[in-house]
Amino acid sequence: MSLDVFGQDPWWLSAIKAVIIFVILVLLTLFNIWWERKVVARMQHRIGPNVHGPFGLLQSLADGVKLALKEDIVPKAADKVVFIIAPVITVVPAFVTFSVIPFGPEVGVPFSDLTTPLQLTDMPVAVLFVMAIASIGIYGIVLGGWSSGSTYSLLGGLRSSAQMISYEVSMGLALVAVFLYAGSLSTSEIVAAQEDWWFGLVLLPSFVVYVISMVGETNRAPFDLPEAEGELVGGFHTEYSSLKFALFFLGEYINMATVSALATTLFLGGWRAPFWIDRLYPGFNEGYWPVLWFFGKVLAFIFMFIWLRGTLPRLRYDQFMDFGWKVLIPVSLAWIVAVAAIRAATLDGGLDRQGLIVVGAVVAVVLVGLLFVGGDESEDVSPVAEPTGAFPVPSLPEGGAVRGAAAPLVFPTSATPTTRGTTATATRTAHEES
Repeated sequence: MSLDVFGQDPWWLSAIKAVIIFVILVLLTLFNIWWERKVVARMQHRIGPNVHGPFGLLQSLADGVKLALKEDIVPKAADKVVFIIAPVITVVPAFVTFSVIPFGPEVGVPFSDLTTPLQLTDMPVAVLFVMAIASIGIYGIVLGGWSSGSTYSLLGGLRSSAQMISYEVSMGLALVAVFLYAGSLSTSEIVAAQEDWWFGLVLLPSFVVYVISMVGETNRAPFDLPEAEGELVGGFHTEYSSLKFALFFLGEYINMATVSALATTLFLGGWRAPFWIDRLYPGFNEGYWPVLWFFGKVLAFIFMFIWLRGTLPRLRYDQFMDFGWKVLIPVSLAWIVAVAAIRAATLDGGLDRQGLIVVGAVVAVVLVGLLFVGGDESEDVSPVAEPTGAFPVPSLPEGGAVRGAAAPLVFPTSATPTTRGTTATATRTAHEES
């Protein structure tokens, strides 16, 4: 599908497309919340929502109404203007990013003789547009934590922004190989380039890095560190309530849908039929059938998010940041160099497609092997100054901060309770004799 087909729709058709995307995202959020609660309940041998509506499907709507009727509290120490604007800054970019996501091919508009692509718009740098708009949401998180006037919220905002920025780097690097292979940054053209092979298969290391990065980017378990209950109470949105909290909640779930839709578009063939069943019946890639394939792939990624939340424990913050900067980013850079070299040789006629796949598989095995090569964690510990005992900073242990596993527990020997029991018996006997 060429970029020339975009920008030709009448204004009313573009408005209808925008409204449909908004409604789909809101309904998808309500469904994803219900689905997450049901799946996690099944994993934990519970029932989950089953009262409001059939199968409890209206439970998310009931929760939304409950949030809207909650008391809206603004802390005294908060910067009220920024405090109110921050949730809006977070949720609006989440909706805007879907404007360049293709839901299907060009179709006929019902009750008219018009044809239009199942996509609001497209541009030569559509993927960069998605990354740029998604980055704006970080400002909402930082400003929400800072404007609350709370130390906990500030710490949560700082940790969350550091996490999202770190994993945006690896996410962006994972997409470079897709651009090199597709020869375009347009979402519709990238989908068209996957007619024969999905990039998730050809560029498997990029796909793996992107999937890991998108979990960290959305602050989801096991990477939901800014919202660690035992450390930060509730993260950057500790002081938020009512609809403003609901906007943060909405932004998180729409971001899940956004990164899932982007993964589907760039790595899994977009709206194209899965498992190449279109070769059995070409109509599966025509009309409105592709919408079904697109949302099926997106929901598969959403299920992965839910599965991770129900099975994996939360990581330590230093482990998480080390993994992003010391593993994902170097692996992405090495893979980009390999893909660029292979792509250049392919274009010059040096390698065919089979050779490309073989070389890519070898590089992938090498990169995966490097993940298991651990570095020496022993390091020189600088001498610690004598403890001053000044309040409220506690003195550090001798030799510096403790790293690694905790020291083993030492219990009293069996002689101690025996001696205590013997002494008690002797005392009781002497008392009886007296």
